[in-house]
Amino acid sequence: MAKRRFQDPIPKRNGNFWYLLYWQDSFSEGVRTRKRQRVKLAPATMPEREVKKIAAEILRPMNQGLISAGSAVTFSEYVESEYMPSTLPQLSSSTQDCYRGMIGKYLLPTFGTLCLRELTPRTLQRYFSTLAIPYPSTVKVRDTLSSVLRSAVPDFLVKNPLDGLRLPKDKRGRRRKPTITPEQFNMLVQLVAEPYASMLYVAVWTGLRVSELIGLRWRCIHRDSISVEERYCRGDWSQPKSEASAATIGVSPQVIARILRLKTLSVKIASGGQGAMREYKLVKSAGPDDLVFQSVQAGKPMNDQNVLKRHIQPAARALGLPFVNWRCLRTSHATWLVQAGADPKSVQGQMRHSRISTTMDIYAQIVSAAQRQAIQKLSAFAQPQTCSITVPINGAFQC
Repeated sequence: MAKRRFQDPIPKRNGNFWYLLYWQDSFSEGVRTRKRQRVKLAPATMPEREVKKIAAEILRPMNQGLISAGSAVTFSEYVESEYMPSTLPQLSSSTQDCYRGMIGKYLLPTFGTLCLRELTPRTLQRYFSTLAIPYPSTVKVRDTLSSVLRSAVPDFLVKNPLDGLRLPKDKRGRRRKPTITPEQFNMLVQLVAEPYASMLYVAVWTGLRVSELIGLRWRCIHRDSISVEERYCRGDWSQPKSEASAATIGVSPQVIARILRLKTLSVKIASGGQGAMREYKLVKSAGPDDLVFQSVQAGKPMNDQNVLKRHIQPAARALGLPFVNWRCLRTSHATWLVQAGADPKSVQGQMRHSRISTTMDIYAQIVSAAQRQAIQKLSAFAQPQTCSITVPINGAFQC
């Protein structure tokens, strides 16, 4: 590949239009080459001075190095040869599955044949402004495309063309985050078998994310607290979500007792034919590095979706609570804290959020006691004062 060089070709008038010939990098069958390009600039009636200005604007990105040689590769070739093998495997398995779906359904059909240099901010803004899909899917498409283009910097692109993109406004109304009441929770726990009932119990009373719950080890269980050190999600071990998430939180003695109780429990599961049953200990080994919640048969890390769909959601639907999921349990923990009178800063620490605005967003649906008192004072202030009316001799009314 030849090195980039400054280009200043003179526009030529041919027939009814001005044309410009210049060299541009291209990518064909895995090989980068440099080809001659011919572009129509303007009608022949335009003065040459103005045509040269147009030509200078076309050549400026190449002459200033704003377009790298690697940007000649097509979007599909880059995704298949660079992004998929090197960048995508570094993400969590759930994120990989989401991004693969977005790439195959939306990005490749639209941008597959375009060169990376053709994905300009204007082109991408126009695409997202006319993308007729639900808002949550639009955000996922944006995140996927940003991940792809961000990985192309600086070897293939000078900067991410998605920087500064403005998505259309979310026209949906603000949705209330579902929660369950303590009464509903107590009934739900009674319908779920162990060890899943204990998982449910610990999730609500600690606010742990399900990935943190599954990754909990016995060394993280203390007399009156739990330390969050790592998380597990569908085959992937990783650090907690943020620096604030890797923390020690206080828990009630009942939670610790419920966890320790698992060491004494066993369950019977059908094994083979003719009604044969086999008994399994819920905790095969309780060493410091062993998991607190182990799969019943093999003692391996659990799958959050299997636990939710096979054990928790069937019981929740039986109680008329179809909205219950792992996120609902965590939100309920924050909501209960606020209803109990905890201040926002304490709730933020218990939820382990980096920003208090995230915590406030969770329980924004809760009307605080201070607000209720203010409304009561307003009502008292606005009520008309009662008075006894007397009519003196001159006929004037007085209180």
